[in-house]
Amino acid sequence: MFIHFILAPMLRARCGKIIKRRRQFGTSDGVTLQFLSQSLLDVTRTALALAFLFYASWSDNETREVSNTVWMVFAPLAFVLTFAEEVYFYHFSQLPLYGICFAFTAMFAILIFYAGGFGGADAKALMCLALALPFFPTSLHSPLFGVSPTQKILFPLSIFSNSVLMAALMTFVMLGYNIVWRIRTGRELFDGNYENGSVGRKILILITGYKADIQKLKDKWHIYPLEDANEDSENNLNRKLIAIPKDEGRDGVVQRLDEAINEGKIQDGVWASPGLPFLIFVTAGLVLALSVGDIVWICISRLLAVI
Repeated sequence: MFIHFILAPMLRARCGKIIKRRRQFGTSDGVTLQFLSQSLLDVTRTALALAFLFYASWSDNETREVSNTVWMVFAPLAFVLTFAEEVYFYHFSQLPLYGICFAFTAMFAILIFYAGGFGGADAKALMCLALALPFFPTSLHSPLFGVSPTQKILFPLSIFSNSVLMAALMTFVMLGYNIVWRIRTGRELFDGNYENGSVGRKILILITGYKADIQKLKDKWHIYPLEDANEDSENNLNRKLIAIPKDEGRDGVVQRLDEAINEGKIQDGVWASPGLPFLIFVTAGLVLALSVGDIVWICISRLLAVI
């Protein structure tokens, strides 16, 4: 239903263009059929990308895993559809650019993966997008703010930049959630004394985490604690904030926090990171790129226009 909501306006816009062109220039039925065929391929490639990304995002959010079968099915289908369009409608003229786009996107994704920027599923998603949608499907429609130069030749990187911006916006969502929690409950956000409770660290925790029940951390391994607790020799509880959570030692931290809560030394839940998978933001970045455009380019062009 959501995919239909996105693609329906594209089809209506494309059909309107065809009708207008026929009225103005008397386009033959053969050329009209060619336009419709290309539009159908673009719709199919776009729907394919959206469908696989929505499923992968759901799987990643639920289990923090995406089966390799998803990409093994997505990649060849995407390649066949795009290759067919490049050969039939462009007569091999854009194949070199198609290869360059995929190679550049693949190298970029692998580099970010090995740098620890995102996971393997995110890298595979970008590479599959380069196979399915190397360039913006302009035969369908134009986004709200037009097609940027990046979208014309490296559409996956435009999707990635939108994804990063969407992920960055989550900091405002988390901050707003914590402010609402503070107003609604009337409780202190940072109850107790923290060994490393500097203002900067607290701000970082406020925009990346939220107060969670300890049971949620015990049930869902992908939610990471953003604080730890230890008792000193006099049985006093020492708490500290964790700015960058890690897999190593996670269960031990959760166990110590659980013991402190059971002993009544921690009252209002613990700070935790929701750990949303980046694939969700990649999917949102694609939807945004198709409907609105390249957000980075929009901001830069508007800024340059003012200057």
